[in-house]
Amino acid sequence: MNKDKVSNILHKLACGRITQAAAYETLKDLPFEDIEFAKIDHHRTIRTGIPEVIFGPGKTDNQIIKIIGSMKKSGSPIIISRVSKKSYNIIKRHFPAAKYNEQARMILLSAKKKTLKSPKYVAVLSAGTSDINVAEEAAATIEAFGGKAERIYDVGVAGIHRLFSFHKKISKASVVIVAAGMEGALPSVVAGMISAPIIAVPTSVGYGASFGGIAALLAMLNSCAPGITVVNIDNGFGAAMAALKMLRI
Repeated sequence: MNKDKVSNILHKLACGRITQAAAYETLKDLPFEDIEFAKIDHHRTIRTGIPEVIFGPGKTDNQIIKIIGSMKKSGSPIIISRVSKKSYNIIKRHFPAAKYNEQARMILLSAKKKTLKSPKYVAVLSAGTSDINVAEEAAATIEAFGGKAERIYDVGVAGIHRLFSFHKKISKASVVIVAAGMEGALPSVVAGMISAPIIAVPTSVGYGASFGGIAALLAMLNSCAPGITVVNIDNGFGAAMAALKMLRI
């Protein structure tokens, strides 16, 4: 939407020819910025409550730098997911405030405004230490958008007494994200213990018969504990997005 169109809508609103609600509906669906190789969706926060996020793989460092420059205009938090430390070092030269979460493989730029303000928290569990990178992607995403994440890592079923030590903290969470590889059993155990929604994240961690996370994925989809939501393999980001939307309800 160009400036003339926006000005025309605002003029009609000022003159009383359209209502505030009508102006809002017209403006919220249209604006984006065309920078040739990307169409930056500045109003995604208005429509969905969560800003656009930059998926790093497949993009050059220069493309990411230009996208960040455009997105900074909105004042919302900026996340670049699945990026290397090498790319971060290049990007940081242009945006010195950028922070890198090495476990999550994520670049974070804080913002003037947070998209979510809530006293509630999301408990983020990993079955093993090898699952932490996926769990940390979820936790870091939740925090970037103003949520609170409580990390509880390496509490898998091979030593289930570790999980029970954190029962109180887990049971007080509004949403629980559980990242697990191997046989993917941990979400079922947690779902049988608490009343909060469970978002299960299968990870690609495991030996040959885990088939890169497919065994864990199928186990979670076939859980005997009802009410578990399952996202894609290694998709900590997707789990965080679901959790943030649940917190808004």
